[in-house]
Amino acid sequence: MNNRLHTLKYIFTDTLAASATWCLFFIFRKTYIEPKIIKTVTFEPDFNFYSGLILIPLFWLLLYYLSGYYKDIYRKSRLKELWQTFIVVTVGVIIIFFSFILDDTISSYKDYYQSLIFVFTTQFFVTYIPRVTLTTLTVKRLQTRKIGFNTLLIGSNGKALQLFKEFEDQPISTGNKFIGFLNIHDKKNPQLEEYIPHLGSFESLEDIIIKNNIEEVIIAIESSEHDEIGRILNKLQLIDVVIKVTPSMYDIITGIADISALYGSPLIEIPNSVMSAFQENIKRLMDVSVSFLTLFIFSPLYIATALAVKFSSKGPIFYSQERIGKNRKPFKILKYRSMYLDSEKNGPELSSKNDSRITKIGRFMRKTRLDEIPQFFNVLKGDMSLVGPRPERQFYIDQIVIKAPHYLRLHKVKPGITSWGQVKFGYAENIDEMVERLKYDIIYLENMSLYVDLKILIYTVKIVFKGSGK
Repeated sequence: MNNRLHTLKYIFTDTLAASATWCLFFIFRKTYIEPKIIKTVTFEPDFNFYSGLILIPLFWLLLYYLSGYYKDIYRKSRLKELWQTFIVVTVGVIIIFFSFILDDTISSYKDYYQSLIFVFTTQFFVTYIPRVTLTTLTVKRLQTRKIGFNTLLIGSNGKALQLFKEFEDQPISTGNKFIGFLNIHDKKNPQLEEYIPHLGSFESLEDIIIKNNIEEVIIAIESSEHDEIGRILNKLQLIDVVIKVTPSMYDIITGIADISALYGSPLIEIPNSVMSAFQENIKRLMDVSVSFLTLFIFSPLYIATALAVKFSSKGPIFYSQERIGKNRKPFKILKYRSMYLDSEKNGPELSSKNDSRITKIGRFMRKTRLDEIPQFFNVLKGDMSLVGPRPERQFYIDQIVIKAPHYLRLHKVKPGITSWGQVKFGYAENIDEMVERLKYDIIYLENMSLYVDLKILIYTVKIVFKGSGK
Protein backbone atom coordinates (compact mmCIF):
# COMPACT_ATOMS: atom_id res chain seq x y z
CA MET A 1 0.00 0.00 0.00
CA ASN A 2 1.23 3.46 -0.90
CA ASN A 3 0.89 5.49 2.31
CA ARG A 4 2.35 8.65 0.81
CA LEU A 5 0.00 8.70 -2.19
CA HIS A 6 -3.01 7.94 0.01
CA THR A 7 -2.05 10.75 2.41
CA LEU A 8 -1.74 13.16 -0.53
CA LYS A 9 -5.34 12.35 -1.50
CA TYR A 10 -6.56 13.56 1.90
CA ILE A 11 -4.29 16.62 1.79
CA PHE A 12 -5.56 17.49 -1.70
CA THR A 13 -9.25 17.24 -0.73
CA ASP A 14 -8.64 19.19 2.49
CA THR A 15 -6.90 21.95 0.52
CA LEU A 16 -9.77 22.12 -1.97
CA ALA A 17 -12.29 22.19 0.89
CA ALA A 18 -10.51 25.08 2.63
CA SER A 19 -10.21 27.04 -0.63
CA ALA A 20 -13.85 26.41 -1.54
CA THR A 21 -15.04 27.49 1.93
CA TRP A 22 -13.09 30.74 1.70
CA CYS A 23 -14.52 31.47 -1.78
CA LEU A 24 -18.08 30.69 -0.66
CA PHE A 25 -17.67 32.89 2.40
CA PHE A 26 -16.43 35.74 0.18
CA ILE A 27 -19.58 35.37 -1.96
CA PHE A 28 -21.77 35.18 1.16
CA ARG A 29 -20.24 38.35 2.54
CA LYS A 30 -20.60 40.25 -0.73
CA THR A 31 -24.19 39.15 -1.43
CA TYR A 32 -25.65 39.06 2.08
CA ILE A 33 -23.61 40.89 4.75
CA GLU A 34 -22.18 43.95 3.00
CA PRO A 35 -25.38 45.00 1.11
CA LYS A 36 -26.95 45.75 4.52
CA ILE A 37 -24.42 48.57 4.97
CA ILE A 38 -23.30 49.52 1.45
CA LYS A 39 -25.93 49.90 -1.26
CA THR A 40 -23.54 49.24 -4.12
CA VAL A 41 -21.16 46.34 -3.49
CA THR A 42 -18.31 45.67 -5.90
CA PHE A 43 -18.20 41.96 -6.48
CA GLU A 44 -14.48 41.78 -7.25
CA PRO A 45 -11.79 39.73 -5.47
CA ASP A 46 -9.45 42.02 -3.56
CA PHE A 47 -6.09 41.60 -1.79
CA ASN A 48 -7.72 40.15 1.32
CA PHE A 49 -9.45 37.51 -0.79
CA TYR A 50 -6.27 36.37 -2.56
CA SER A 51 -4.14 36.43 0.59
CA GLY A 52 -6.83 34.41 2.39
CA LEU A 53 -6.95 31.96 -0.51
CA ILE A 54 -3.27 31.20 0.15
CA LEU A 55 -3.07 31.49 3.95
CA ILE A 56 -6.36 29.85 4.95
CA PRO A 57 -5.67 26.44 3.32
CA LEU A 58 -2.14 26.45 4.80
CA PHE A 59 -3.64 27.21 8.23
CA TRP A 60 -6.09 24.30 7.96
CA LEU A 61 -3.41 21.86 6.76
CA LEU A 62 -1.19 22.83 9.70
CA LEU A 63 -4.08 22.35 12.12
CA TYR A 64 -4.95 18.94 10.66
CA TYR A 65 -1.29 17.91 10.79
CA LEU A 66 -0.93 18.95 14.43
CA SER A 67 -4.09 17.04 15.34
CA GLY A 68 -2.47 13.86 13.96
CA TYR A 69 -5.11 13.38 11.26
CA TYR A 70 -2.58 12.37 8.59
CA LYS A 71 -1.02 9.64 10.74
CA ASP A 72 -1.93 5.96 10.12
CA ILE A 73 -3.93 6.98 7.08
CA TYR A 74 -5.13 3.44 6.29
CA ARG A 75 -6.33 2.71 9.85
CA LYS A 76 -9.08 5.30 10.13
CA SER A 77 -12.38 4.77 11.93
CA ARG A 78 -15.25 6.65 10.30
CA LEU A 79 -16.85 7.41 13.67
CA LYS A 80 -13.59 8.76 15.09
CA GLU A 81 -13.04 10.69 11.87
CA LEU A 82 -16.42 12.40 12.29
CA TRP A 83 -15.61 13.45 15.85
CA GLN A 84 -12.04 14.51 15.04
CA THR A 85 -13.17 16.61 12.07
CA PHE A 86 -15.88 18.27 14.19
CA ILE A 87 -13.43 19.19 16.99
CA VAL A 88 -10.65 20.49 14.72
CA VAL A 89 -13.07 22.49 12.52
CA THR A 90 -14.60 24.04 15.66
CA VAL A 91 -11.18 25.13 16.92
CA GLY A 92 -10.08 26.37 13.49
CA VAL A 93 -13.25 28.36 12.81
CA ILE A 94 -12.97 30.11 16.20
CA ILE A 95 -9.36 31.10 15.37
CA ILE A 96 -10.37 32.34 11.90
CA PHE A 97 -13.34 34.23 13.33
CA PHE A 98 -11.20 36.21 15.78
CA SER A 99 -8.37 36.68 13.27
CA PHE A 100 -10.24 37.60 10.07
CA ILE A 101 -13.96 38.15 10.65
CA LEU A 102 -14.26 40.05 13.92
CA ASP A 103 -13.01 43.34 12.43
CA ASP A 104 -15.58 43.26 9.58
CA THR A 105 -18.00 46.17 9.29
CA ILE A 106 -21.46 44.88 10.22
CA SER A 107 -25.01 46.22 10.61
CA SER A 108 -25.68 44.23 13.82
CA TYR A 109 -24.16 41.48 15.94
CA LYS A 110 -26.46 38.99 14.18
CA ASP A 111 -24.14 39.30 11.19
CA TYR A 112 -21.29 37.88 13.30
CA TYR A 113 -23.37 34.86 14.29
CA GLN A 114 -24.50 34.30 10.73
CA SER A 115 -20.92 34.53 9.43
CA LEU A 116 -19.67 32.15 12.13
CA ILE A 117 -22.42 29.60 11.43
CA PHE A 118 -21.88 29.86 7.67
CA VAL A 119 -18.11 29.32 7.89
CA PHE A 120 -18.43 26.41 10.35
CA THR A 121 -21.19 24.61 8.45
CA THR A 122 -19.50 25.02 5.07
CA GLN A 123 -16.02 24.11 6.33
CA PHE A 124 -17.27 21.03 8.19
CA PHE A 125 -19.38 19.50 5.42
CA VAL A 126 -17.08 20.41 2.52
CA THR A 127 -14.19 18.84 4.47
CA TYR A 128 -15.94 15.83 5.96
CA ILE A 129 -17.80 14.53 2.88
CA PRO A 130 -14.64 13.92 0.75
CA ARG A 131 -12.86 12.52 3.80
CA VAL A 132 -15.54 10.00 4.70
CA THR A 133 -15.82 9.02 1.03
CA LEU A 134 -12.10 8.25 0.82
CA THR A 135 -12.17 6.42 4.16
CA THR A 136 -15.23 4.36 3.20
CA LEU A 137 -13.63 3.28 -0.07
CA THR A 138 -10.46 2.30 1.82
CA VAL A 139 -12.42 0.35 4.46
CA LYS A 140 -14.30 -1.55 1.74
CA ARG A 141 -11.04 -2.50 0.04
CA LEU A 142 -9.63 -3.71 3.38
CA GLN A 143 -12.78 -5.66 4.25
CA THR A 144 -12.85 -7.40 0.85
CA ARG A 145 -9.10 -8.24 1.07
CA LYS A 146 -8.19 -6.16 -1.99
CA ILE A 147 -5.54 -4.47 0.14
CA GLY A 148 -4.13 -5.38 3.55
CA PHE A 149 -1.46 -4.88 6.17
CA ASN A 150 1.47 -7.27 5.84
CA THR A 151 1.20 -9.19 9.11
CA LEU A 152 3.66 -11.41 10.94
CA LEU A 153 2.35 -13.96 13.45
CA ILE A 154 4.62 -14.87 16.36
CA GLY A 155 3.68 -18.35 17.57
CA SER A 156 3.38 -21.78 16.01
CA ASN A 157 0.80 -23.94 17.74
CA GLY A 158 -2.45 -23.78 19.69
CA LYS A 159 -3.27 -20.11 20.13
CA ALA A 160 -1.52 -18.97 16.95
CA LEU A 161 -3.28 -21.58 14.81
CA GLN A 162 -6.66 -20.78 16.35
CA LEU A 163 -6.15 -17.04 15.84
CA PHE A 164 -5.07 -17.50 12.23
CA LYS A 165 -8.17 -19.60 11.42
CA GLU A 166 -10.45 -17.03 13.11
CA PHE A 167 -8.99 -14.26 10.96
CA GLU A 168 -9.12 -16.26 7.75
CA ASP A 169 -12.70 -17.51 8.32
CA GLN A 170 -14.11 -14.02 8.88
CA PRO A 171 -16.48 -13.02 6.03
CA ILE A 172 -15.40 -9.41 6.54
CA SER A 173 -11.63 -8.99 6.75
CA THR A 174 -9.90 -6.80 9.35
CA GLY A 175 -7.21 -6.01 6.79
CA ASN A 176 -4.54 -8.41 8.05
CA LYS A 177 -2.59 -10.13 5.28
CA PHE A 178 -0.56 -12.90 6.91
CA ILE A 179 2.85 -13.12 5.25
CA GLY A 180 4.15 -15.84 7.54
CA PHE A 181 5.06 -16.77 11.09
CA LEU A 182 8.01 -17.44 13.37
CA ASN A 183 8.18 -19.23 16.69
CA ILE A 184 10.07 -18.38 19.87
CA HIS A 185 11.71 -21.75 20.25
CA ASP A 186 12.76 -23.68 17.19
CA LYS A 187 10.15 -26.43 17.46
CA LYS A 188 9.97 -29.06 14.75
CA ASN A 189 6.90 -29.42 12.52
CA PRO A 190 4.90 -26.40 13.76
CA GLN A 191 1.19 -26.71 12.96
CA LEU A 192 0.99 -23.30 11.27
CA GLU A 193 3.44 -24.41 8.58
CA GLU A 194 0.56 -26.13 6.79
CA TYR A 195 -1.11 -22.74 6.19
CA ILE A 196 1.51 -19.96 6.02
CA PRO A 197 5.32 -19.92 5.52
CA HIS A 198 7.73 -20.32 8.44
CA LEU A 199 9.94 -17.25 7.96
CA GLY A 200 12.77 -18.15 10.33
CA SER A 201 13.92 -17.95 13.92
CA PHE A 202 13.07 -15.30 16.50
CA GLU A 203 16.69 -14.10 16.51
CA SER A 204 16.18 -12.87 12.92
CA LEU A 205 13.00 -10.93 13.81
CA GLU A 206 14.19 -7.50 12.69
CA ASP A 207 15.58 -8.75 9.37
CA ILE A 208 12.35 -10.67 8.69
CA ILE A 209 10.22 -7.57 9.33
CA ILE A 210 12.33 -5.40 7.04
CA LYS A 211 12.62 -7.98 4.26
CA ASN A 212 8.87 -8.68 4.15
CA ASN A 213 7.69 -5.05 4.69
CA ILE A 214 5.77 -6.13 7.79
CA GLU A 215 3.35 -3.47 9.09
CA GLU A 216 1.71 -5.39 11.92
CA VAL A 217 2.88 -8.10 14.34
CA ILE A 218 0.46 -10.28 16.30
CA ILE A 219 1.86 -12.21 19.26
CA ALA A 220 -0.05 -15.43 19.93
CA ILE A 221 2.28 -17.51 22.09
CA GLU A 222 1.35 -20.33 24.47
CA SER A 223 0.81 -19.82 28.21
CA SER A 224 4.05 -21.71 28.88
CA GLU A 225 5.94 -19.09 26.83
CA HIS A 226 4.59 -15.97 28.56
CA ASP A 227 7.92 -15.35 30.28
CA GLU A 228 9.26 -14.53 26.79
CA ILE A 229 6.82 -11.64 26.23
CA GLY A 230 9.26 -9.06 27.64
CA ARG A 231 12.02 -10.18 25.29
CA ILE A 232 9.66 -10.03 22.31
CA LEU A 233 8.39 -6.53 23.15
CA ASN A 234 11.93 -5.23 23.77
CA LYS A 235 12.79 -6.16 20.18
CA LEU A 236 9.54 -5.02 18.60
CA GLN A 237 9.24 -1.63 20.28
CA LEU A 238 12.34 -0.44 18.45
CA ILE A 239 10.72 -1.22 15.10
CA ASP A 240 8.00 0.87 13.48
CA VAL A 241 5.20 -1.73 13.45
CA VAL A 242 1.79 -2.09 15.07
CA ILE A 243 2.04 -4.65 17.89
CA LYS A 244 -0.92 -6.69 19.11
CA VAL A 245 -1.13 -9.50 21.67
CA THR A 246 -3.78 -12.18 22.25
CA PRO A 247 -5.37 -11.45 25.64
CA SER A 248 -5.91 -13.74 28.59
CA MET A 249 -9.34 -14.03 30.21
CA TYR A 250 -8.11 -11.60 32.89
CA ASP A 251 -7.27 -9.03 30.20
CA ILE A 252 -10.73 -9.42 28.66
CA ILE A 253 -12.55 -9.09 32.01
CA THR A 254 -10.57 -6.00 33.04
CA GLY A 255 -11.26 -4.31 29.68
CA ILE A 256 -7.66 -4.22 28.44
CA ALA A 257 -8.48 -6.09 25.22
CA ASP A 258 -9.24 -3.86 22.23
CA ILE A 259 -12.50 -4.46 20.34
CA SER A 260 -12.25 -1.48 17.98
CA ALA A 261 -12.44 -3.93 15.07
CA LEU A 262 -15.81 -5.59 15.69
CA TYR A 263 -15.29 -8.28 13.05
CA GLY A 264 -11.92 -9.43 14.39
CA SER A 265 -10.69 -11.29 17.45
CA PRO A 266 -10.20 -9.20 20.61
CA LEU A 267 -6.55 -8.14 20.87
CA ILE A 268 -4.43 -5.91 23.10
CA GLU A 269 -2.65 -3.24 21.08
CA ILE A 270 0.71 -2.27 22.54
CA PRO A 271 1.26 1.47 21.94
CA ASN A 272 4.50 2.04 20.06
CA SER A 273 4.48 5.76 20.77
CA VAL A 274 4.97 7.36 24.18
CA MET A 275 3.12 10.55 23.21
CA SER A 276 -0.10 11.25 21.34
CA ALA A 277 0.18 12.30 17.69
CA PHE A 278 -0.91 15.82 18.67
CA GLN A 279 1.81 16.17 21.33
CA GLU A 280 4.44 14.63 19.03
CA ASN A 281 3.64 17.16 16.29
CA ILE A 282 3.59 20.09 18.72
CA LYS A 283 6.92 18.87 20.11
CA ARG A 284 8.43 18.83 16.62
CA LEU A 285 7.00 22.28 15.84
CA MET A 286 8.49 23.56 19.10
CA ASP A 287 11.85 21.95 18.26
CA VAL A 288 12.04 23.66 14.87
CA SER A 289 10.76 27.06 16.10
CA VAL A 290 13.08 27.25 19.13
CA SER A 291 16.07 26.04 17.09
CA PHE A 292 15.54 28.69 14.40
CA LEU A 293 15.12 31.43 17.01
CA THR A 294 18.19 30.27 18.95
CA LEU A 295 20.39 30.15 15.88
CA PHE A 296 19.21 33.61 14.83
CA ILE A 297 19.16 35.43 18.20
CA PHE A 298 22.33 33.88 19.59
CA SER A 299 24.38 34.00 16.39
CA PRO A 300 26.91 36.39 18.07
CA LEU A 301 27.35 33.81 20.87
CA TYR A 302 27.94 31.08 18.28
CA ILE A 303 30.61 33.21 16.59
CA ALA A 304 32.27 34.15 19.91
CA THR A 305 32.36 30.54 21.10
CA ALA A 306 33.72 29.36 17.76
CA LEU A 307 36.53 31.94 17.93
CA ALA A 308 37.30 30.97 21.55
CA VAL A 309 37.61 27.31 20.56
CA LYS A 310 39.72 28.17 17.50
CA PHE A 311 42.28 30.26 19.37
CA SER A 312 42.37 28.21 22.59
CA SER A 313 44.05 25.14 21.06
CA LYS A 314 44.97 23.50 17.79
CA GLY A 315 42.27 21.61 15.94
CA PRO A 316 38.88 22.13 14.30
CA ILE A 317 36.15 24.26 15.84
CA PHE A 318 33.49 21.56 15.62
CA TYR A 319 33.62 17.95 16.70
CA SER A 320 31.47 15.39 14.91
CA GLN A 321 30.85 11.92 16.29
CA GLU A 322 28.53 9.02 15.43
CA ARG A 323 25.76 8.46 17.96
CA ILE A 324 22.73 6.15 17.97
CA GLY A 325 19.32 7.84 17.65
CA LYS A 326 15.67 6.88 17.42
CA ASN A 327 15.02 3.31 16.27
CA ARG A 328 18.79 2.70 16.60
CA LYS A 329 19.52 4.84 13.55
CA PRO A 330 23.10 6.22 13.57
CA PHE A 331 23.67 9.95 13.02
CA LYS A 332 26.48 12.47 13.35
CA ILE A 333 26.17 14.65 16.44
CA LEU A 334 27.72 18.13 16.24
CA LYS A 335 29.49 19.81 19.19
CA TYR A 336 32.06 22.51 19.81
CA ARG A 337 35.39 20.80 20.41
CA SER A 338 36.11 20.83 24.15
CA MET A 339 39.18 18.55 24.16
CA TYR A 340 42.65 18.67 22.72
CA LEU A 341 43.23 17.09 19.32
CA ASP A 342 43.55 13.26 19.19
CA SER A 343 42.14 12.83 22.69
CA GLU A 344 40.79 9.40 21.75
CA LYS A 345 43.70 8.11 19.71
CA ASN A 346 43.79 5.02 21.95
CA GLY A 347 40.06 4.33 21.55
CA PRO A 348 36.79 5.56 23.10
CA GLU A 349 37.22 7.02 26.57
CA LEU A 350 34.72 8.86 28.77
CA SER A 351 35.72 12.20 30.26
CA SER A 352 36.16 12.70 34.01
CA LYS A 353 35.96 15.67 36.37
CA ASN A 354 39.67 16.52 36.22
CA ASP A 355 40.29 15.18 32.74
CA SER A 356 43.55 16.59 31.37
CA ARG A 357 42.26 16.17 27.81
CA ILE A 358 39.71 18.98 28.30
CA THR A 359 40.87 22.45 27.28
CA LYS A 360 40.38 25.47 29.54
CA ILE A 361 37.64 26.89 27.35
CA GLY A 362 36.25 23.35 27.04
CA ARG A 363 35.85 23.10 30.81
CA PHE A 364 33.87 26.34 30.85
CA MET A 365 31.73 25.21 27.90
CA ARG A 366 30.89 21.93 29.61
CA LYS A 367 29.79 23.68 32.80
CA THR A 368 27.54 26.05 30.85
CA ARG A 369 26.56 23.46 28.20
CA LEU A 370 27.86 25.78 25.46
CA ASP A 371 29.59 22.84 23.79
CA GLU A 372 26.14 21.41 23.03
CA ILE A 373 24.62 24.41 21.22
CA PRO A 374 25.67 23.34 17.67
CA GLN A 375 23.22 20.47 18.16
CA PHE A 376 20.38 22.84 17.30
CA PHE A 377 21.43 22.02 13.72
CA ASN A 378 20.86 18.34 14.54
CA VAL A 379 17.40 19.28 15.81
CA LEU A 380 16.52 21.12 12.60
CA LYS A 381 17.73 18.14 10.59
CA GLY A 382 15.38 15.89 12.57
CA ASP A 383 17.98 13.61 14.18
CA MET A 384 17.45 15.11 17.64
CA SER A 385 14.91 16.95 19.76
CA LEU A 386 15.34 19.74 22.30
CA VAL A 387 14.52 17.32 25.12
CA GLY A 388 15.19 13.60 25.11
CA PRO A 389 17.63 11.00 26.45
CA ARG A 390 21.22 11.86 25.58
CA PRO A 391 22.52 9.77 22.66
CA GLU A 392 25.45 7.43 23.21
CA ARG A 393 27.98 5.68 21.02
CA GLN A 394 27.39 2.04 20.09
CA PHE A 395 30.63 1.16 21.91
CA TYR A 396 29.12 2.20 25.25
CA ILE A 397 25.58 1.03 24.48
CA ASP A 398 26.87 -2.54 24.09
CA GLN A 399 28.35 -2.33 27.60
CA ILE A 400 25.32 -0.62 29.19
CA VAL A 401 22.88 -3.22 27.80
CA ILE A 402 24.78 -6.02 29.57
CA LYS A 403 23.99 -4.38 32.94
CA ALA A 404 20.68 -2.72 32.00
CA PRO A 405 18.87 -4.33 29.00
CA HIS A 406 16.02 -1.82 29.39
CA TYR A 407 18.38 0.90 28.10
CA LEU A 408 17.21 -0.01 24.58
CA ARG A 409 13.79 1.48 25.42
CA LEU A 410 15.38 4.93 25.11
CA HIS A 411 15.67 4.34 21.37
CA LYS A 412 11.88 4.65 21.06
CA VAL A 413 12.26 8.45 21.04
CA LYS A 414 14.59 11.01 19.51
CA PRO A 415 17.63 11.85 21.63
CA GLY A 416 17.79 15.39 23.00
CA ILE A 417 20.16 18.29 23.53
CA THR A 418 19.17 18.13 27.18
CA SER A 419 17.49 15.46 29.25
CA TRP A 420 16.16 14.73 32.73
CA GLY A 421 19.23 12.54 33.28
CA GLN A 422 21.53 15.37 32.16
CA VAL A 423 19.79 17.86 34.46
CA LYS A 424 19.71 15.58 37.51
CA PHE A 425 23.01 13.75 37.02
CA GLY A 426 25.14 15.47 34.39
CA TYR A 427 27.94 13.87 32.37
CA ALA A 428 28.72 10.25 33.25
CA GLU A 429 32.36 9.27 33.81
CA ASN A 430 31.98 5.48 33.56
CA ILE A 431 29.50 2.73 32.65
CA ASP A 432 28.18 2.46 36.21
CA GLU A 433 27.32 6.17 36.22
CA MET A 434 25.65 5.78 32.82
CA VAL A 435 23.48 3.03 34.29
CA GLU A 436 22.73 5.19 37.34
CA ARG A 437 21.74 8.11 35.10
CA LEU A 438 19.54 5.78 33.07
CA LYS A 439 16.83 5.70 35.77
CA TYR A 440 16.13 9.40 35.23
CA ASP A 441 15.76 8.90 31.47
CA ILE A 442 13.42 5.94 32.00
CA ILE A 443 11.31 8.08 34.37
CA TYR A 444 11.20 10.76 31.66
CA LEU A 445 10.16 8.17 29.05
CA GLU A 446 7.29 6.94 31.24
CA ASN A 447 6.07 10.50 31.95
CA MET A 448 6.91 12.14 28.62
CA SER A 449 4.78 15.19 27.84
CA LEU A 450 5.12 18.79 26.64
CA TYR A 451 4.76 19.93 30.26
CA VAL A 452 7.71 17.76 31.38
CA ASP A 453 9.77 18.98 28.39
CA LEU A 454 9.12 22.58 29.41
CA LYS A 455 10.25 21.91 33.00
CA ILE A 456 13.47 20.27 31.80
CA LEU A 457 14.19 23.20 29.46
CA ILE A 458 13.70 25.66 32.34
CA TYR A 459 16.09 23.69 34.58
CA THR A 460 18.61 23.52 31.73
CA VAL A 461 18.50 27.31 31.27
CA LYS A 462 19.18 27.70 35.02
CA ILE A 463 22.22 25.40 34.73
CA VAL A 464 23.53 27.39 31.76
CA PHE A 465 23.29 30.74 33.56
CA LYS A 466 24.65 29.38 36.85
CA GLY A 467 27.40 27.40 35.16
CA SER A 468 26.65 24.52 37.54
CA GLY A 469 26.70 21.67 35.02
CA LYS A 470 28.66 18.58 35.86
